[in-house]
Amino acid sequence: MATATQQVTVEEFDRLAEQPENAARRLEYIGGDVVEVVSNNYASVIANKISFYIQLFLIQHNIEGYVTGADGGYQIGRQRYIPDAAYISKARQPHPSHDAYNPNPPELAVEVLSPTDSPAQLRFKIASYLAVGTLVWVINPEEKHVEIYTPGEHPVRVDEEGRLDGANVLPGFTLAVKDIFPD
Repeated sequence: MATATQQVTVEEFDRLAEQPENAARRLEYIGGDVVEVVSNNYASVIANKISFYIQLFLIQHNIEGYVTGADGGYQIGRQRYIPDAAYISKARQPHPSHDAYNPNPPELAVEVLSPTDSPAQLRFKIASYLAVGTLVWVINPEEKHVEIYTPGEHPVRVDEEGRLDGANVLPGFTLAVKDIFPD
């Protein structure tokens, strides 16, 4: 869901992202590259379904926290990412951030792959998320599976017949992988 545009420092990126002419653009900063995030309807449907199920779980279990969609940016170390969906607890973030890129990393980040994603940039993003303690779910819509990246553990692939769980981020949360795909 991204296309590289140019390489800059994080300070230059922050100034660039704050310019009024870029207000409607979804920009990420990945390893020095300014990347404009390009999505598609199918990836958006998947991300929204995941966001819905997480939000429903929070409501049903009276858990305080925030679920952000594809407009919620986060500072991940010195990087700036916009996951397709994310969760951050009220303990980590007492009030919703008003910043374009929340200075607190999410506890769960969901990335839905699209044909324009760069494999190298995705690997860099996963490593950055893991370095700050974020659980990462990478959704592959074409192959209908999810790769789970947990800090300090080996990645796990869950096929359409399997279930996702919230691990220590959302204890008790489970979701059938087949339920996140619209077809």
